[in-house]
Amino acid sequence: MTTGTVLAVCAVHALLPTQDATGVTAIDKRAVEGPVKVHPLGLTGDIQASRKHHGGPTKAVYAYSQQDADFWTDRLGREVTPGLFGENLRVAGVDASAAVIGERWQVGDEVVLEVTMPRTPCVNFARYLGERSWVKRFAEANRVGTYLSVVTTGTITAGNAIRVTEVPEHGVTSADVYAGLGEEKATRLLDAESAGVLKLTPQVRKRVLQALRTPAPA
Repeated sequence: MTTGTVLAVCAVHALLPTQDATGVTAIDKRAVEGPVKVHPLGLTGDIQASRKHHGGPTKAVYAYSQQDADFWTDRLGREVTPGLFGENLRVAGVDASAAVIGERWQVGDEVVLEVTMPRTPCVNFARYLGERSWVKRFAEANRVGTYLSVVTTGTITAGNAIRVTEVPEHGVTSADVYAGLGEEKATRLLDAESAGVLKLTPQVRKRVLQALRTPAPA
């Protein structure tokens, strides 16, 4: 059983203006102190300005691994502090990008989360960081972290243990989905859903169907 640690729990610090239809972004997240309640749509004290793209039950929590943050610290020449990439959880000992779709994490004594899909970088993320060609660079590295849904609500805090309690046998990871699925991996995901192992999000299902060259239902 893989065991990791929550290094920081992060919530929105301030809403920043954007040039899109939403008008604001909640990308500016920073580490908070003390216990934080986790509900089906995320963390108390946090917000997703656009739940169409960054929130909702299947994107309730975004986790990013310290090893990936260290990678970017080295390449950007500045520290990637907890929350800088808009994550809710900065974790160690668990590779968020390599988490298997449907994998479950027990966080602390109460909270259970389920891996749902990779994060897709957007223009607001790029503008916030101020890095040239950031979306392309982030995508090419495929150190995207993972979104998780909330299976069991409760309270979490920095220092909590993370125990990976269930890992589906299909083995397809968030990074695999982001990189683009081939027919074999797409079939594995579809078979896992058919067997009741997991429920694919609409975003992942779209990629599965694209890989299988099957038209999505109208």
